[in-house]
Amino acid sequence: MPNLPAKENSIPLLWLGVLLFFTLGAAFYQPILPNDYWWYVRIGQEIMAQGAIPTVETLSHTQAGQPVVYHSWLSAVLFWLAYDWGGFTATALLRGLALAGFYTAVWLTCRQTGVSVQAATLLTLLAAFAGSNNWVMRPQMFAYPLFGLSLLILWRWGQGKQRGLWLLPLLMLAWVNLHGSFIIGFLLVGAAFVAGPGDRRTLLGPLAGMFLVSLINPRGVGSWVYVLSLLTDVSSQQYSVEWLPPSNQTLTDNLFFGWLLLFGFLAALSPRKMTPTQWLWFLGYGWLALSGIRYVVWFVALLAPLSAYLLTPLVNQYLDKPPQTIRPGFNSLITAMLILTPLLLLPGVRHSWWPEAAPALSANTPVAAAEWLAGHAADLPGPLWADLNFASYQIFALPQYPVWIDTRFEVYPPAQWQRYLRLATAAPDWQNLLDEEGINLLLLDPDNQPRLIEALAQADNWGRCYADDIALLYVRLVDGRLPPTCNPPTD
Repeated sequence: MPNLPAKENSIPLLWLGVLLFFTLGAAFYQPILPNDYWWYVRIGQEIMAQGAIPTVETLSHTQAGQPVVYHSWLSAVLFWLAYDWGGFTATALLRGLALAGFYTAVWLTCRQTGVSVQAATLLTLLAAFAGSNNWVMRPQMFAYPLFGLSLLILWRWGQGKQRGLWLLPLLMLAWVNLHGSFIIGFLLVGAAFVAGPGDRRTLLGPLAGMFLVSLINPRGVGSWVYVLSLLTDVSSQQYSVEWLPPSNQTLTDNLFFGWLLLFGFLAALSPRKMTPTQWLWFLGYGWLALSGIRYVVWFVALLAPLSAYLLTPLVNQYLDKPPQTIRPGFNSLITAMLILTPLLLLPGVRHSWWPEAAPALSANTPVAAAEWLAGHAADLPGPLWADLNFASYQIFALPQYPVWIDTRFEVYPPAQWQRYLRLATAAPDWQNLLDEEGINLLLLDPDNQPRLIEALAQADNWGRCYADDIALLYVRLVDGRLPPTCNPPTD
């Protein structure tokens, strides 16, 4: 990144403000999906209340008493503290800060290549949009800024700047307790150590320090064993969408594939040639991204500075021109406004001036149904079988009903996932399955279980007890009748 006179520093900051304006705005406005978020909030609450990380399964009735691992314990605590302190407003702010730190680090890495501020901003925005399907509220988002800072440090190291190398173990100390993707940090540093252009001996100490601090977690070396076991866990690999290869079904997927194809032409046309380390990063993280949706966000974050590196001799002659007039005070004011304005889109803030704004929670969060069921739990005994995403919210909002299954894929054996799918799609033996499991309540998503809902309408031993626009509650009939507490629809 070129050294600018003090008054010209406001120009790059202005462009960084543009980046953060769009990134923070999208992060604050994006609804909170149930998926993995709510059960992490529940675990964080339990950790704070008990002063210990649970090691035995208590959230489900199907696997109760079995050993369980909550590797991302620190993320769970952060989620609970944010929710307890400031509800959805603080939770969305937490996500925005994590993503802002991530993409600021990616932008700074792009600038290290010498590319213009305009190109650096555009490439980082592309990386943000292409990875936005991985912005869901989950522990992985805390790892993003740690990855970005590690990348920035290593890129500077490749240019002969060794300052900051000893930050790598400190970043790893946080990373290993926040999320299992800490191994990705070792891949990043390991590639630089194997093929880096600088004095690779200077990386030996930080790399050894990273490994040592990776053992400073509640399970020690067991964290390595747990994360590596997930790579071969059948339930996760076969039934979790995020572990499946990306497809071209969404705009973000198409952007990823398009960028990947264009990168080959860019590498061939650019006067600059990629270093061995850059090729290792590209091939390694590219292979991961093509093998699983969850890895795309890391890869496109790398594509931004790699593209910047190749684009610099091609575009700087057109874009990197000194401004005719520099107003540092005015630029700083605009930058501050760009960064602060997205705060108006935070949940709890946006509805004060924009009543029609999207709610804080996604449409597949059964808030009203859970409230109704919680108020009638004494009259409606479980077990309760719920839609997969509903079950995550059930863990937090309906602790009196332990879940049958939820999005902790590795907790449940493949046979149970197969039974879930047979039930959700109303396989011919669906009633036998419910009888075998002793299920008395069904909380269904009309979009995800239409065939099961249709089958229930034809069954003589099930009735609809509650309905709203998001969720339907069915109960097993007693003597052919609904319980008196039910509030069935009039249709």
